Amino acid sequence: MNPAIKAIIRKDFRSITANRKLFSTMLIVPLCLTVLLPSIFILVSHFAPDDPDMQKLLSLLPAGAGAESLQLTVASLILNYILPVFFLMIPIMTSSITAASSFVGEKEKRTLETLLYCPLSVQQIFRAKVLASFLLSMLVSFLSFAAMLLFVELEAYFLMHGLLRPSLHWLLILLLLAPSLSLIAVTLIVRGSAKAKSVEESQQSAVFLILPLILLMVGQFSGALLLSTLFLLGLSVLCLFLAVLLLRKALRRFTYEMLLQNTSPSTQSRH
Repeated sequence: MNPAIKAIIRKDFRSITANRKLFSTMLIVPLCLTVLLPSIFILVSHFAPDDPDMQKLLSLLPAGAGAESLQLTVASLILNYILPVFFLMIPIMTSSITAASSFVGEKEKRTLETLLYCPLSVQQIFRAKVLASFLLSMLVSFLSFAAMLLFVELEAYFLMHGLLRPSLHWLLILLLLAPSLSLIAVTLIVRGSAKAKSVEESQQSAVFLILPLILLMVGQFSGALLLSTLFLLGLSVLCLFLAVLLLRKALRRFTYEMLLQNTSPSTQSRH
């Protein structure tokens, strides 16, 4: 990898971790989705396993999908069918936090001019910004999954005296679907960040990415749709195709003129 690209990635990492507000938001939201929310679900499944909504979802499970007890069956249902939808929000939300400040943050700190003087083309700078946000988003996603699995297994062991087995769904989500969604979000938000006047404005693209997940969540809770391996595989391939297509399209259309919008006249005159 080009040393200049590595330098931009390291700088973006330091910029995010040094900003307490951004860094705390990037950690609090995943912790709520992977520790607090699963804990609530597990406690509900332990103390109210006969809830009508849970029974409706249990009736849709394939034969042999149950565990040793009803409580473990409900907990396994939560882990493998309910939590994946919430987990998919993490790469999008993390991307919206990290990528939103990629270029607009340089403008606000008046460091964009210095960035443009580095020995990279504008497309390479864009690629470096996308890669930095993508890597940070995936790092948070993997750490969030590890924290979620640890807490869920501990709660299942102490409350239900058994362990849960993650399904193949999680492998597809972690290695295909979550990276694809993260790349889509990062590409759209970084491109929007180049034209935005503020970080809040550049985060607006993430809202449209979360809407399909909300519909998927409604389907999960209503019992109308349960995530299957084939469904996740098809969705992952589709999202990966869209991610690559969007990235290539964004790279072709990313120019100095787009990047220098809403910047000071002195910076524009130099380029």
